[in-house]
Amino acid sequence: MGDETIKVGTIRRLAGGAFEGKLSRVYEGHTRAEVWKFLTVPASMAQWLAAGTIELRVGGAVNIDFHDSGVVIASQVTELDPERVLTYSWSHGKDPERPLRWQLDDDPAGVRVTLTVHTPANEDPGKACAGFEGHLEMLGAALEGVPIKFPFDVFLAARTAYRGQLE
Repeated sequence: MGDETIKVGTIRRLAGGAFEGKLSRVYEGHTRAEVWKFLTVPASMAQWLAAGTIELRVGGAVNIDFHDSGVVIASQVTELDPERVLTYSWSHGKDPERPLRWQLDDDPAGVRVTLTVHTPANEDPGKACAGFEGHLEMLGAALEGVPIKFPFDVFLAARTAYRGQLE
């Protein structure tokens, strides 16, 4: 990455102390249908996020296994508008709810993905959002047909940038 500054989303504290992060990317030359496939089809998800399955209905099971980090998501779809909105919690079992909302919008250049990340008050929202910044980079690479490993340099730069927002 060199000395360039990374552009990150924003984090704000909600009533009750929880945090909400909003991250956004425009994937040029791609459609909502293409991005939706990478958000929901197991073989495509594995190229940028992790191995998993999502039952595409409200109440449907979400199972995603981030094998390298030991994190397992086992939750349910809470909002679904195919090729537009997908919401589920990146939690497991009795963990606190951590809703993720993926929103896809047409953009003159392609498709805009807005990811809203919620974290409980006692967790580090900068770390969570920085991790998803890395995954959004991975999504962009996968859409171009060149999947990459988790970009730790992006994570570190984003974590520093988010830390600045929270001070």
